Amino acid sequence: MVLSVAVFLGTVLSGCAYEYSADHWDDESTSAAPPTTDAALPQDPHLNEPVTGEELDDWVDAVLPDAEGQVLHTGFGTLEADEERKETTAQLPKGTYAVTLACRSTRRVSFSIENGEDELVDLSLRCGTSRVNVVQLAADASLSIKVDANAPANFAYRVSRI
Repeated sequence: MVLSVAVFLGTVLSGCAYEYSADHWDDESTSAAPPTTDAALPQDPHLNEPVTGEELDDWVDAVLPDAEGQVLHTGFGTLEADEERKETTAQLPKGTYAVTLACRSTRRVSFSIENGEDELVDLSLRCGTSRVNVVQLAADASLSIKVDANAPANFAYRVSRI
């Protein structure tokens, strides 16, 4: 019985043939498949590692592009693991402001912006992105900006009047 099934399958399958078009196997064909782009491919793991010197300046220029309106304060720097930095802006006139925040680290970086006792922004930012927050100052004020990181990081921020 097994032998008869094998003979039957051999007979049926020997009649099957597939023909290719003449140009399918042409080695001199100049057409190439388009390159594949897969958005799911992981990023370079070194892309978010902190940098120094001229690389830091170039990164700041890239993540804080020219702002619309009047730029009143810009800050950037490097943090070691578990370091916190506090900075204060000059006196800002009453109005509406865009605060752009960015970081470069393998971990998140926390930003806190206060106007006296009022916390205006409390954000743990995933590095590799920039974030713009709009804040309203009801009266002239200086902003306190606190940045802290659990891993080595670069940070950058810009305060511009809208």
